[in-house]
Amino acid sequence: MNAIEIRNLSKSFRGMYAVDHLNMTVPVGSIYGFIGENGSGKSTTMKLLCGHLVADEGNIKLFDRKHTDPGVRVRVGALIENAGCFPGSSVYQNLKMQCINLGIENADEEIHRVLEIVRMEDNANLKFKSCSLGMKQRIGIAMALLGDPALLILDEPINGLDTDGMRIMREILVDITKTYGCTVLISSHILGELEKIATHYGIIRQGKMIMELSAEEMDSRAQVFVSLKTKDMKGAKAVLSAKFADVRLEDEYIRIYDVDDTAEVVDFLMKNGHVVSEIKKNKIGLEEYYIELMSAKEEK
Repeated sequence: MNAIEIRNLSKSFRGMYAVDHLNMTVPVGSIYGFIGENGSGKSTTMKLLCGHLVADEGNIKLFDRKHTDPGVRVRVGALIENAGCFPGSSVYQNLKMQCINLGIENADEEIHRVLEIVRMEDNANLKFKSCSLGMKQRIGIAMALLGDPALLILDEPINGLDTDGMRIMREILVDITKTYGCTVLISSHILGELEKIATHYGIIRQGKMIMELSAEEMDSRAQVFVSLKTKDMKGAKAVLSAKFADVRLEDEYIRIYDVDDTAEVVDFLMKNGHVVSEIKKNKIGLEEYYIELMSAKEEK
């Protein structure tokens, strides 16, 4: 069973497609990284999933049921744009009001549960306006977790956070999936952070899904390369280009793509009068993979 199945989904505004015949599959228990440039249709897709917008055409299924089915809607929690909290009220009061909205009877127990998940059990009495950005994002996730949803939809929850805030958010999202079995759909522009937690990816461009793949598939497609430094970078690059097919000068390093034998590279440079001062094996990450994929699409 999949948590989300979207087929041929479209939504237009003033005759322009924001989502253009989109197909998307999110497996149960996954952390699905939803990737795309600004205006690519990520937020519109999420709003369609949450029922905030009505599609022009297409189908959305959540756990094999139509997304408008009341029985499945209660299994979905979402944080789109912001938490929608009252600034002058405490964290606890905001969560209590949401419990009332959702008809949750054991409110105190449920509030304690979600605050524990987001590492804020000691901040229940803090006013929302006094919370940091990272805390506000975690409060938003806590509100989305009320009622123990099976699917959590998060639109840019780590943007603007500092390093520690992003680390805490990563830990929370992994805990939600591993401990509570919740599926997470998350969009973000910070691909380096997304890469640390995502199990699956969907890459959207101009409202169309251009690729879906698992983290394992992405890793297998990512190019390996050797990166190095020498005293004469330009000279060493010229020498290496005579032997290896893809040699580039990038980020103050010489990169030799589709090569992972550092000993071979060092030996070849030594024989040609170049001493290597630094060398390491690498594999391109999600961000570089995404940039190369977008560049290839633009060239076609």
